[in-house]
Amino acid sequence: MSAAKRKGVPRKSAKAKASTAKANVLKNTVRANSSTTGSLKYLAWNDVEVEAMNPLLGRQLIVGHQVMLARVLLKKGCIVPLHSHVNEQLSYILEGALKFYIDGKEIVVHAGEVLTIPPNMPHKAEAMEDTVDLDIFNPPRADWINKTDSYLRK
Repeated sequence: MSAAKRKGVPRKSAKAKASTAKANVLKNTVRANSSTTGSLKYLAWNDVEVEAMNPLLGRQLIVGHQVMLARVLLKKGCIVPLHSHVNEQLSYILEGALKFYIDGKEIVVHAGEVLTIPPNMPHKAEAMEDTVDLDIFNPPRADWINKTDSYLRK
């Protein structure tokens, strides 16, 4: 196109072109991710049912495509029996404290602290006080989703 014909036609700056290209990539990425990894969820804990496991233990689950987030509510004295699972676990204590019996050690994890538990490592926990714990599992725990976790329902 000649310079005369381009007159009066606004031209995009390089910055505007880059911004448009970036937006198109983002749209395509969101579209591709939503179709291959499941649905988008936006939740508040108040809207997630608390499952009463026993008189001292309750939990809430949010399950994604490859990860699960569990909010575990333990009353002081609650014991999570010795168990292991194929899932990697991160335990982040929001309130209270949990004493873990793991790998021949006793580890007390307090509010604001995180314990990482590798797959297949036997562990047990005891609530030292009323505790709110966020557990992250990869992959999601099938036994929790299917409610075949009888060791917690006693």
